[in-house]
Amino acid sequence: MQEDRSSRTAEYMALFRALEGLLPAERRLFVDPLARDFLGLPLRVAVELARIPVLVQLECRLIDRRWPGVRTSAAARTRLIDDRVVAAVASGAQQVVILGAGFDARAIRLAALARCAVFEVDHPATQARKRRLLGARAPANLRFVPTDFAEGRLEAAIAAQGYQAERLSVVIWEGVTNYLTADAVDETLRWCAKAAADSEVIFTYIHEDVLRDPGAFYGTAPLLRRLEAAGERWTFGFDPRRLPAYLHERGLELLEDVGASEYRSLCYGPAAARMRGYEFYRVARARVVADRARLRG
Repeated sequence: MQEDRSSRTAEYMALFRALEGLLPAERRLFVDPLARDFLGLPLRVAVELARIPVLVQLECRLIDRRWPGVRTSAAARTRLIDDRVVAAVASGAQQVVILGAGFDARAIRLAALARCAVFEVDHPATQARKRRLLGARAPANLRFVPTDFAEGRLEAAIAAQGYQAERLSVVIWEGVTNYLTADAVDETLRWCAKAAADSEVIFTYIHEDVLRDPGAFYGTAPLLRRLEAAGERWTFGFDPRRLPAYLHERGLELLEDVGASEYRSLCYGPAAARMRGYEFYRVARARVVADRARLRG
């Protein structure tokens, strides 16, 4: 992303969350009441117009036609991650770390997180804008950690804000790995594995094949061209077949790995059968293994 401004893709994700909350109650996956506040004027106008029921349906259809699968994948992955995080907190997690938080507002909209310390780690430009927009609405349990994953300063930066590695935690890393280098992803996951045993790491990634052959996935080539033009090019992906071994080597055990078709089906039910695009996008969930010696054996 550009050094002097917040992420454009983060703003579009906020747009999709804002529109999701305006859909009929029986169709929407969640409500994010703060999403609109993170939008620039043109996108904010789009959300205001979408308050008219017929227009929200029209806007969603137009987005889905221009970027096949992006909006529905973003909404479904957010709901899936929300559910997994709430379950982890119910099982005893005391800290929630949100890596690359963007303009999501989980620390505010998920009531279960109120009893945890929540650490939002993000690029300084994106986080500065978010803090200005939140103002006094930021809860007391939310700590902001401005850092750039590419600089390798995560461990020191988050410790300075009170993060305690010995406490059971859940780490969320949504919509970030595909913008990083292999080294940055490796270093961050190794840091995650230093958390207390049985802590969970929930992260998204893209199938590495989409970087080599975008045309193999429906509607993807135009999307990658737009990302390139915005200066937010995708740079990294995993082969799902190799992910379990990759995580194993870093002290993590894969618990769940689902693609967009699967998590849309989990969240939207039968309606997901009509959704197409973004099948290369995946959500993985792993746990920190207690016995590292056993892993190396």
